[in-house]
Amino acid sequence: MTNDLPPTMRYVDVPTPGGPDAMRLATMPVPEPRPGELLIRVQAAGINRPDVQQRKGVYPPPPGASPVLGLEAAGEVVARGSDTDPNFAVGDLVTGLCNGGGYAEYVTIPATQCLPWPKGFTALQAAALPENYFTVWANLFDLGKLAPGETLLVHGGTSGIGITAIQMAVAKGCTVYATAGSAAKCAVISALGATPINYREQDFAEAIAALTARRGVDVVLDIVGAPYAARNLATLAKSGRLLIVALMLGSKVPEFDLLPIMVKRLTITGSTMRPRTAAEKGEIASALLHNIWPLLEAGTIVPVIDKVFPLAEVTAAHELMESSAHIGKIMLDLG
Repeated sequence: MTNDLPPTMRYVDVPTPGGPDAMRLATMPVPEPRPGELLIRVQAAGINRPDVQQRKGVYPPPPGASPVLGLEAAGEVVARGSDTDPNFAVGDLVTGLCNGGGYAEYVTIPATQCLPWPKGFTALQAAALPENYFTVWANLFDLGKLAPGETLLVHGGTSGIGITAIQMAVAKGCTVYATAGSAAKCAVISALGATPINYREQDFAEAIAALTARRGVDVVLDIVGAPYAARNLATLAKSGRLLIVALMLGSKVPEFDLLPIMVKRLTITGSTMRPRTAAEKGEIASALLHNIWPLLEAGTIVPVIDKVFPLAEVTAAHELMESSAHIGKIMLDLG
């Protein structure tokens, strides 16, 4: 630790699990980086659905992780732990996938989970990347093996995950369909290069059947869960893959017909990011640096930010997240 760092910092505390008003600003010691970690002076942090679940007390951090909310942050490296990747030096601007602790003025992040800001990016743009980009890459391209020329259905097309998936898949030469619940959100999906399906006006499975001459799609990326399970299977083409990355409307399906999986040779996968090891996350970071960072720097892919709040207004930021009225990312600006 360098001598010019303050002994304490502001962070968002959740003394008792609950609604958005359960959070408050508090003060705690600045964390010290452990071996392999970087200490970051946070300039911006992202709000994500898992933060909401942790705040409610239903998504506890894994052992050894910071109990403070926040899974992504961008800022300046101000200290390094021992045995830390020499590619990162004090003064570097990095964005990182946090194991926790992003809602604070300082956070420690394993260096393997950090990436340089894409050239020309602001702190807010850089902080908008890690959680969605790590998740989408790991699911669409690692697990789902999405290939150029294939077709993809994305649920929640204007969420952070949804927009990221659409942009990556379109950039890779895929045909993309995406669901949303309003005309305004469908217009955004169209602007991103995908075909929108308003799930309030039509059944998405019927829409996909019509759009694909009843062939179906090669991959479905789902954040909804149980209510969509049977229709997701119906929507898939032969040898299709269903990728489950969130369960916003529940995980338990009362009756589930396994026959379509056998008849169409389907694959169903699911994953979470937070419990993965630093080495596993490091492999994803490396893939992003080589495959996606050039697209970000070229402007082919651009993070979409809906609204920015100061740290002191984190309650309002969570209220917006829970309303689902946003399009893209909700961010915290720590200056």
